[in-house]
Amino acid sequence: MTDQENIQTARENVAAFSAKDWTRFKATLSPQSVYDEKGTQRRVQGADQVVHLSQGWAQAFPDAQGTITSAVASGDSVVVELIWEGTQTGPLQGPAGEYAASGKRVKLPAVQVFTLQGGKITETHHYFDSTTLMQQLGAIPAPVGATR
Repeated sequence: MTDQENIQTARENVAAFSAKDWTRFKATLSPQSVYDEKGTQRRVQGADQVVHLSQGWAQAFPDAQGTITSAVASGDSVVVELIWEGTQTGPLQGPAGEYAASGKRVKLPAVQVFTLQGGKITETHHYFDSTTLMQQLGAIPAPVGATR
C-alpha cells in the first residue's frame, strides 16, 4: 500500500469512530489488531475487542468527534495528531474505576500511531494525557494557574 492509502485508512478509522459506525470501524482493522491505550494502560487484541473498547468510549462520550490535524506515513506506519472533543454524558471506565457522567465537555489532544499490513490496521498506539482528561471532567483539580 502507498503512504497515502495508509493515511486514508487511518483517517477512515477515526471518521468511522466519530460516526459510531462500528461495521465501518471494524473494516479498517485486521482480525488480530492490537490496540494499546497509553493514557489508561489498557491493551486489547482482536478486532472485536478493539471495537468493544471503542464502544465504551462512545457510550461515555456519545458526541465524541476526532479531528485529525496532521498525518504522516512512512512504509507501514502512520502517525496522526488529532483532537478528541465530546461531552461525557455516560459513565466512563477508567484505570481507577468508573467515573459517573459529568456532563462536561472535553477537548483532548492526542496522537495515534498505526501499523498497517495489506491496508488493514494491525496495531494502534493511542497517546493522550489522562490527567488532563480527568481535570477537564472535574474528577481531579487542575493545577493552580492552569488554563483550559
